[in-house]
Parts: sequence; structure tokens; C-alpha cells
Amino acid sequence: MSTAPTRPRTPAPRSSPAPAASLPAALVAGPRPPRPGALSVCMTFGWRAMLKIKHVPEQLFDVTAFPIMMTLMFTYLFGGALAGSTGEYLQFLLPGIMVMSVVMTTMYTGVSVNTDIEKGVFDRFRTLPIWRPAPMVGYLLGDAFRYTAASVVILGVGLVMGFRPAGGVAGVLAGIALLVAFSFAFSWLWTMFGLLLRTEKSVMGVSMMVLFPLTFLSNILVDPRTMPGWLQAFVEVNPVTHLVAAVRGLMEGAWPGAEIAWTLTAAAVLIAVFGTLTMRLYNRR
Repeated sequence: MSTAPTRPRTPAPRSSPAPAASLPAALVAGPRPPRPGALSVCMTFGWRAMLKIKHVPEQLFDVTAFPIMMTLMFTYLFGGALAGSTGEYLQFLLPGIMVMSVVMTTMYTGVSVNTDIEKGVFDRFRTLPIWRPAPMVGYLLGDAFRYTAASVVILGVGLVMGFRPAGGVAGVLAGIALLVAFSFAFSWLWTMFGLLLRTEKSVMGVSMMVLFPLTFLSNILVDPRTMPGWLQAFVEVNPVTHLVAAVRGLMEGAWPGAEIAWTLTAAAVLIAVFGTLTMRLYNRR
């Protein structure tokens, strides 16, 4: 039985590598995608901050359990001694506790910024062809959700305990909106510290040294008229005092125009000063 001779298989021709001169032409062959706008980039970084909360839900502890604890503790500890009853004191206290909890939460913006710097994430951000302040604004947009969540949690607890805002839904929403706007501006201070300081522990330490005098030496817990004269002088120029007065007035159904104007002016100054300093540090780092 004869067999047909097999022919040797010829190897397939190898494609020669493309010349180096054709590589740039291939990269620019198609139209260049448009550069993203400032708003879309800020929203993207804001969504990134929201995803971090999704994957690490423990970050919501400071805007859920902490505000509830503060509201219950101060109401039942000081209500009878300062106002005669917890119900009357709650009407005075709740807007102030809302401001205290949200303002103290703002320091975590600087902690997040410092953490990303230590991980090297900011080096990647700086190489992207995007609007320079977008990463910072994205942090603050994500934290604005945290501020709103803390306000809603405190309001819900207060309603269960007997808080009844005379300003109704409109007054409550206006008060929360003013609080979130001020906290957004105030957070620029902590972004500066996040870039300036070396570790997140140092950011938290400096933040607490600033926040404790601003929150406790104000009209959050007591009427400033009961304080010594020298202390009243500091309380009257404290921006947190004017913020609390504005939020409290809106929830009571009044329209404290002077306090609202003072708060918005302070917010604009915070953004102008610390926003500028933050971007200078960010560009030089």
C-alpha cells in the first residue's frame, strides 16, 4: 500500500514590525476626544467620593450615630437645668446641634485629601488634562451628601423627641441648605490642612483645636447673654454663632436677613481665601 508523500508545511510569513515613524500617525489618525468640561469633571470626582462611602459604609458613622448621640446627650443632660424641661430646651437646642454635628464633620475632608496624597492618588490626578480644582471640588461635593445626611438624621431624631419647627417644611429646608452651603465653604480650610500637613492624625489634631472653640464658644448650647462680657465679644464675631442664629431663625419661621447675609459673606470669604491657598499648595506640591 503506497502512501502519498507529504509536503513540508511552510511557516506563515511573519508580519514585519511597523516602522517607528508610523506610530505617531496611528495615534493621531482619529479625531481627538473633546476635553471634559469643569462641571462634568467635578461631578465625576464627586461620584468617586460617593463610591468610597459605598465601599466603606463605616464612613457614615460620624453622620448617623454621632449626631444621634449628641442630640440625646445634650437634651437630657442640660434640658432640665437650663430651660426647666427637655421639651423647651429641644426647641432651642436642635438647630444648634445640627450645626455643631455638620461643622465638626467637615474636618474629614482634609483627612480624605491627606490619605489620597499618602497613597499617591494625587500624583495621578495632576497628570490628567482636567480642570485643576476639580479633585478638590469633587471631595466637597461628595461631602455635601454627608452634611445633608447628618442634618436629616438629626431632624428625624428631633421630630421623634418632640421638636416642632414653626417655620414648617420651607423653613427647615432653607436652614439645611444654608448649613450645607456654609459647610461646603468651610471645608476648604481642611483641604488646605490636608495638603499642608504630613499625616492624617496631624490633620485631625489641628482640626479639633480649631473646631472646639468655634462650636462650644457660640450660641449652640446656651444663650450668649449668660456669658461673661469678654467671652461675648468672641461669640459675637464667631461665624458659627451667626450660622446658628440664621438656621434657628429659619426653622422658627422668621427671616433673619442680617444673620443670613453675615453667614453667606463668611462663606464667600472662606472660599476666596482658603480656596486660593489650597490651589497654590496643590499646584506646588
